[in-house]
Amino acid sequence: MTHKPFKTSTSSAGRPMHYTVGALIERDGKILLMDRAITPFGYAGPAGHIDLGEEPLPALHREVKEETQLDIVHAELLFEEEIYNEKFPCVAGCTTHYWYLYKCETRGEPQPDEESKSLDWYTPEEIRELPLEHSWKYWFEKML
Repeated sequence: MTHKPFKTSTSSAGRPMHYTVGALIERDGKILLMDRAITPFGYAGPAGHIDLGEEPLPALHREVKEETQLDIVHAELLFEEEIYNEKFPCVAGCTTHYWYLYKCETRGEPQPDEESKSLDWYTPEEIRELPLEHSWKYWFEKML
């Protein structure tokens, strides 16, 4: 899959920074997570870089559709935050990301794409036991 250039900027510490959206999708007390088949590995919600010239909400809709085939019917911003992680750079080598994390209501049945080994629903108790992708580990530590 070929991507447009990512939206970039400079972090508060003067480092290169990418912009990222993520979706927390919950149904019946369970949260939708994929077991990522590509780096960064681990369980994660649908997420991805914002493309150059793209705004967060359209990027969120695009990423959720690409990774799950779900359509978002409502999105509420939960967190907006700059995150630095020296140990886990993104696929493009960037260590700082400005995140927009949304709680999303969706329609349709989730279908995995080539970026995931599996796509399934997990309770908060099950999530605490999963090997989470580093960014999602951070988010779930804030939320669960």
